[in-house]
Amino acid sequence: MKVLVWQWGRRGAGPLCAVAFARELARAGAATEICLSAQSELVATGAAPAGTWTEPTYDGVASLLARLAGAPFAVPRLAHRIAAMAPDVALCAMPAALDLLMAAALRRAGVPFAVTIHDADPHPGETWLVQMRLQRALARRADAVVALSSHVAVRLAQQGLFGRQLVIRTPLPPLTERAAPPPFAHGGVARLLCFGRLLPYKGLDLLAEAMRAVPAGAVALRVVGTGPEGLELAALRALPGTVVENRWVPEQEVANLLAWADALVLPYREASQSGVAAAALAMGRFVIATRVGGIPEQLADQALARLVEPDAASIAAAISTFAAERPAALPAAGYDAETLLSGLRSIARVPESRSAAPRAPARR
Repeated sequence: MKVLVWQWGRRGAGPLCAVAFARELARAGAATEICLSAQSELVATGAAPAGTWTEPTYDGVASLLARLAGAPFAVPRLAHRIAAMAPDVALCAMPAALDLLMAAALRRAGVPFAVTIHDADPHPGETWLVQMRLQRALARRADAVVALSSHVAVRLAQQGLFGRQLVIRTPLPPLTERAAPPPFAHGGVARLLCFGRLLPYKGLDLLAEAMRAVPAGAVALRVVGTGPEGLELAALRALPGTVVENRWVPEQEVANLLAWADALVLPYREASQSGVAAAALAMGRFVIATRVGGIPEQLADQALARLVEPDAASIAAAISTFAAERPAALPAAGYDAETLLSGLRSIARVPESRSAAPRAPARR
């Protein structure tokens, strides 16, 4: 079976998701093709896999509007390209602004598709209302919806997005893979990393309060990502042994950040799931995370994970124990794509060469 995996975002985890899904589906036995935005960071830095179809999308609001105005011409062109590629099914790895064009082209080419939903609702601090409407419109047109946790699937059902669509529940594959020295190989104090968008729902205030209760000098903490400056970041910066880097992290730097850490700490107040947790586990890093949203479902069976209550005392206790015990390295977590591949097979079109039944001889 051939799967076309597309993602037309420009920055952030989206393009990495497409590459990760394609990689894991290929390992499970599918033939895969990847389509990314020509304006994506992954393409611009030359880090996209060889043979990736790069589709021009937009650079800003003006070019986005121009691209939408040209939809009557773009859809036939995209459909022709898809027909020549002849996929049996397509997968949107993460919704983006122009996906309805791809959905229309896939329908024109007769290719069913699934859309991956990472978050059913905006998190506090996010302003993605238009994007959420586009996501729901795309999900209603899809033949299947991939929910990355039961937490997300329940919310989607409550929103009335499930009709004839198949629902495929599967975790997010690791967005980066790289061999790295085991935790504590550096020989120093325990290294903790809090990485991602620095928004209120990430529990940065809980982390600051927890770190005040951790024995002095027990850990080195890096808080890395982008977000508004505020009291939480100021409180973290004031802590000894803590470094805050409020900056955009290029995609090629993510693996280096995870390799630096002994453990990833996720003090979230709410979450659908965590892409950085999946990547950390794949690199053999420990994960200390709060029991909120879809996080327990994602991490409950992971030997490298430590789940705690979403309060400062529980987070502090877990960090202190981790730093004192310095647990031995464990095998990196793997990913099983069979559930996803099975779901995609169930909606895939059957090529004529395989669907044509042998004809009985004509009677005279």
